[in-house]
Amino acid sequence: MRTGLQRFLLALTGLLLLVLGGAVLAVGLGVRPPSWWLHTGPHDVLLTRAERTRWRDAGWWWPAVIAALALLVLLALWWLTAALRRRRPAEIPVDTGDGAGARLRGRALESALTAETAAQPGVADARVRLAGRRTAPKVRARIRLEPSAAPEEVLAAFTAGTLTHARESAGLASLPAEVRLTEVGHAARRVT
Repeated sequence: MRTGLQRFLLALTGLLLLVLGGAVLAVGLGVRPPSWWLHTGPHDVLLTRAERTRWRDAGWWWPAVIAALALLVLLALWWLTAALRRRRPAEIPVDTGDGAGARLRGRALESALTAETAAQPGVADARVRLAGRRTAPKVRARIRLEPSAAPEEVLAAFTAGTLTHARESAGLASLPAEVRLTEVGHAARRVT
């Protein structure tokens, strides 16, 4: 689930629960509610006896309630697992050739890629992140170019140099990359 959508749904749910809880608390403390509100005063009940027992004898009522609650629990569990799932690999296994192997921290590889990319000529700033699984990582790079830089040269240096070094150092068969190039904003020069 995308982070923006997740934050929006969480904020909407929190706001709805806050408004409903605050309204029920206000009515319970004696604040006079509007005429359209569900409760008329602090001694009013949420559901009357007739409303609570209306569907009790219907054969479809309890299976429908249980199915709706089960669906709600499954959606909440899906949301929780989507929120807790790691988007970046924490470690990448490296074959050292002696059978024992080693683990390369994902953040160490990210910082090495970022430093090497930022040191290239024509690059003003770089941000490199890993994505994918730990056995098949992918690189997502955002490179900000200086105004005089040639994008094809920077991209060629990144793929042939930086990306190749990282792939060979980690012992990976492939290291796919998604690169976004942007330029640094600069003020126009005045001619007098």
